[in-house]
Amino acid sequence: MRLTILPALFLAVPAMAQERIPSHCFAVAEGPETIMRAGFGDALEADHVRIRYINHASFAIETPGGVQAVTDYTGFTGMRDWVPDVVTMNNAHSTHWTASPDPRIPNVLEGWSDDGEPKLHELDLGEMLVRNVPTDVRSRFGDDTRRNGNSIFVFEVAGLCVGHLGHLHHAPDDAQYASIGRLDVVMVPVDGGYTMSVTEMAEVVRRLRSSVVVPMHWFSGASLEMFLADMRGGEFEIVETGLSELELSLKDLPGRPTIMVLEPEPIN
Repeated sequence: MRLTILPALFLAVPAMAQERIPSHCFAVAEGPETIMRAGFGDALEADHVRIRYINHASFAIETPGGVQAVTDYTGFTGMRDWVPDVVTMNNAHSTHWTASPDPRIPNVLEGWSDDGEPKLHELDLGEMLVRNVPTDVRSRFGDDTRRNGNSIFVFEVAGLCVGHLGHLHHAPDDAQYASIGRLDVVMVPVDGGYTMSVTEMAEVVRRLRSSVVVPMHWFSGASLEMFLADMRGGEFEIVETGLSELELSLKDLPGRPTIMVLEPEPIN
């Protein structure tokens, strides 16, 4: 299946206070084997979410009421002047955070801790709930462990659980998997070594059993192709969309786990 490429626009719409559709983070969701074709720039239906791959590990997530989030925010999202309601950051590398976020952003969530204690967030924005699960990272030279230096951020929106693994350096333990819950959609780093090896990351993806898997954090097509090759063989459907954005809803999630390859594109 190949989806039609359409013009992509994120509009700076003021956030509207609306009730959040309850998510299924801790229950298995079922749905027909269809993924919604995105009508970019159009108004979102009440039970849909728009996900835009900006660059590297940054995604924009938008609700029907106009609540907008950016993951692994670096200070640059493109040439369009727009202000998301919340940004999340991880500081394993400079490409995952900024020391000078736009002061107009009302909610800046840091996913790391400087004192080793977990930094926990649970931000309720009405249509969107943002929470995190801290994880450890390797030190700069890989010879030590920095406690709680990364966060897996989870966005509960439109009845969906959308997870972003950040700069994940090790497979989550059982307690962390339990805290994450069932992710309907997950953004996964597939660089092949800066985070985890392709084989190790593939095992994390299999354990999560998300309906939609979006690869990220790839520096060339080589590591992405290695990841896709590892995931082939009948368990996962692989769709190279040719798109930078998708619209998804709980009722339209694929019955078979599907890897949706998005093309990064800044918001201009």
